[in-house]
Amino acid sequence: MEPANIKETNLHKKIIKLMGNRFEITVAHTDTYTAETCIDAAIAEISRIEQLLTTFKESSQTNQVNAMAGIKPVQVDKEVFDLVFRSKKISHITQGAFDISYGSIDKAFWNFDTNMKSLPDAENAKCSIRLINYNNIILDEKESTIYLKEKGMRIGFGGIGKGYAADRARQVLIEKGISKAVVNAAGDLITLGTQPDGQPWTVGIADPATKYYPFSQLAISNKAVATSGNYEKFVIIDGKKYSHTIDPKTGFPVSGIKSVTIISPSAELADAMTTPVMVMGVKAGLNMINQLKELACIIIDDDNKLYTSNNVKISEI
Repeated sequence: MEPANIKETNLHKKIIKLMGNRFEITVAHTDTYTAETCIDAAIAEISRIEQLLTTFKESSQTNQVNAMAGIKPVQVDKEVFDLVFRSKKISHITQGAFDISYGSIDKAFWNFDTNMKSLPDAENAKCSIRLINYNNIILDEKESTIYLKEKGMRIGFGGIGKGYAADRARQVLIEKGISKAVVNAAGDLITLGTQPDGQPWTVGIADPATKYYPFSQLAISNKAVATSGNYEKFVIIDGKKYSHTIDPKTGFPVSGIKSVTIISPSAELADAMTTPVMVMGVKAGLNMINQLKELACIIIDDDNKLYTSNNVKISEI
């Protein structure tokens, strides 16, 4: 997802790869040096968060927690503790369709590459997800500790981390005095204020059939938008497309939905809620979103039918 129709006047932009994703930070300011200094501060914040949350560095707090699974609680920074606490709340709201203990899944079953020619049987698939259970993430707020009850359990922030980083980058820009900006984390983005001409930022919603071209657009200010789709990573077996999104309850990929777009006050929440809606399906997903304040949703199903939550109006391009 990309901001569309941005006027170039006084806009300053940097693109960098962090957290395994392409981050693009756009700031509106009359002074180039000020804008670039503020963007660099936002980038430094994203980098700091990556060091905390990454599973690719043994010393990260995430990996320290994972290494002690089934052994003992691990003390973490309040920031990490609070993110896990919020993640568990989202798991509860989504009845486990979102679960940061997905890191426990046996990757041998779902590598989604050209070597994958067949599906695992149902029993093996279920066995591969036996350690996924957010209720076994034990939090002690007083001690600021996280304990994974079962040996082999692993947490990971792939479904929420880049949204959290985008929110934090936006907050850094605010603290630096920036009032108009967009932080785009690989298509999950959050806006600050308006465009330089006072108009809302215009965000294009990706078409699942042609992911680089929008099929509609939203005008937003001070809100976040995130999209997840089955066009991002998939495998075709016996003529059927299987998405990279795994249902934590069955161990099998979800089907029925091509893409889910969530509009939210925070990038963290928007990022986290796209996957559960894909897992829950159109009816249950929309029913959940319609009960949550300040959240909105756009769904395209496998038959290219468009569904929206009650509070969405979109314009076709």
